[in-house]
Amino acid sequence: MTTSPEPQAIAVRQLCGLVNGLAQQIADHVRERAVTLGLTAAQATALREMTGPMTMRELAERMSCEPSNVTFVVDKLEKQGLVERRAHPTDRRARQLVLTAEGSALRERLLELLARDSPLIGLTPEQQRALQDLLEQAIIRP
Repeated sequence: MTTSPEPQAIAVRQLCGLVNGLAQQIADHVRERAVTLGLTAAQATALREMTGPMTMRELAERMSCEPSNVTFVVDKLEKQGLVERRAHPTDRRARQLVLTAEGSALRERLLELLARDSPLIGLTPEQQRALQDLLEQAIIRP
């Protein structure tokens, strides 16, 4: 006699619902904070992910989107004077994205706003690390 896969299916469905719910709360949080700074959610995400000079492809990977989508976002940030495209120091075919002084200041303000009332605020730093470890294990398959 085989056991029913139903309990496992229910557990997976519930877990997926929780992960999706958290992702939606985080997206809403980013969107709400971005608006207060005159940014779209995509622009805020790009600024958040720009921890230093990087290529468009690197930024696209961090944003989990296609490079063509990043081009549109970066064009807008560049027009606002927040990002510059510069020659890559080691690859003459590539361009690097670099925050301007104004972009760096806005990024700092954004990070402050994102830290306030974050959907993860109820978790201790240890719990946040544990959640990160578990999600990485679930995402990275051998």
